[in-house]
Amino acid sequence: MARTTMDHPGEQAAQDPIRLLAIRDTPLSLDEVFRVVGDDAAGGTALFVGTVRNHDGGADVAELGYSTHPTAEAEMRRVAEKVVAAFPVRALAAVHRVGDLAVGDLAVVVAVSCPHRAEAFEACRKLIDDLKHEVPIWKHQRFSDGKEEWVGAC
Repeated sequence: MARTTMDHPGEQAAQDPIRLLAIRDTPLSLDEVFRVVGDDAAGGTALFVGTVRNHDGGADVAELGYSTHPTAEAEMRRVAEKVVAAFPVRALAAVHRVGDLAVGDLAVVVAVSCPHRAEAFEACRKLIDDLKHEVPIWKHQRFSDGKEEWVGAC
C-alpha cells in the first residue's frame, strides 16, 4: 500500500507555520531566527542572511540606513502567507533591520523549515526574493566619496 504524505502523525500541518515576522531597529539574531523555525517534522531548514556590504555599483559604501512604509509588516505577512501556501512549510521567520547600519551589520534574516531540503531551499529563496521586491523597505546608501542614493524595496 502506498504511503501518503500524511500517514505519520508528525507530518500533520503545523498550527501556524509563520512563527516570526518583524521589522526592528535593534541588531538581528541568527540564533533567534533559527530557533523559532525548529520543527521535529522538518528534515531541512534553509536560512538566508543579508549583510551590509562595503561596495555597490563600483563605489565604496560607508554606511546605510533602512526605512519602511507603515504597511511593511503587513506586506511581510502577505508574502509569508504566499510562501506557506506554495510550499510544505513547517515553520517560517523573517526579520529586517531599520535605521542606520554599518558595513558588516545584519540587514535581514529569513529562514524556512520544510520536510525536505529542496523544498526548504526553494521556499527560502522565494521568501527573500519576494520580500525584496514587494515589501516597502527603502535603503539609503551613503558612499565614502560623499555621494548618496536611495534604493527602493530593500
